Parts: sequence; C-alpha cells; structure tokens
Amino acid sequence: MLAVVTGGSGSGKSAFAEETVLSLGEARRIYIATMQAFDEESHRRIRRHRHMRAGKGFETIERYTELDELLIPKDCVVLLECMSNLVANEMFREGGFHPEVAEKITEGVKNLLSQAKHVVIVTNEIFSDGILYEEESEQYKKELGQINQKLAEMAEEVVEVVYGIPVWHKGGKEA
Repeated sequence: MLAVVTGGSGSGKSAFAEETVLSLGEARRIYIATMQAFDEESHRRIRRHRHMRAGKGFETIERYTELDELLIPKDCVVLLECMSNLVANEMFREGGFHPEVAEKITEGVKNLLSQAKHVVIVTNEIFSDGILYEEESEQYKKELGQINQKLAEMAEEVVEVVYGIPVWHKGGKEA
C-alpha cells in the first residue's frame, strides 16, 4: 500500500504519517530521511523529528538521492520524509541544475513499493502562495507538483493534514 500525506509547514503531517505507520501493525519500520543538514535550522528540524520518532521502533536510513538504487528489508513499512527535500536534492545536486527529475523519483518510489509491504510518503503543499519565483524555483514547484500528482494516482490513500486534522481525499475514512 502507498499512502501520501501532504500539508503545509507545521500542519502536523509528520506526526500523522508516523501514526499511520504505527497503525499498520508490527513490522520492521524504516524511516528514510531526505533532509540534508546545511544550517542550524535544518539541524534543529532533524533533532525534532528524531525526538518525535524516539521509542517507536524506526530504523533511520539517510538517503538524499537515488531512491531507485536503495535496497531495504523485504516486507518492511517505510516512512519517507519528505518528498520536497528529495526533489530539491535531486534537482540541485552536484554537477549542476537537473530540471527534470519526476520520472527518476517516481521510479525510486516504485523501487520502494517493490520491496516494502507499505510505504507512507510525506510531501509539502507549497503551491498556494500565489508568488512567482525565479526560473529554477518555478521548475522545482513544477517537478514537485508532477511527482505529487503521480503519487496521488498510485496511492491507495491520500491525506491532507491541516492544523493536525486529517482530511481524506482518496481512500481511507471520511473525516
């Protein structure tokens, strides 16, 4: 099963995604961390997320790119946090700007699904601010949008979290 959890910054989507993984029963739990720590703010966020996961049985794999090559334990439950970081990492990796990553990342998700029993992906809602950005940032938004759309098509459940309250869009129970 693939479940996608989306919402704005600080919406409670990470906590909701963790609870979703815990609700899937006893299994080996793999947390794929995609945030690279470049500054104090990113270090603070990583510490907060580690604290949130403490005692919940997650094994952490730090993976910033190349999901299509990642090997994980068979029939585990995966929490990928978060798609927005993964897209940025793939687009702005060494060797220059790589504007089209949607297909590569989708293949990476398919790779996870071929090995795991369940995959829960956290992504961000970044499309509502109405601001036009520079070309590379607009390309990032376009790629993330394409990936989110593809994930929604593949997923059994898509949940948007607003102020900690889940709103079910596809699958699952109505809120």
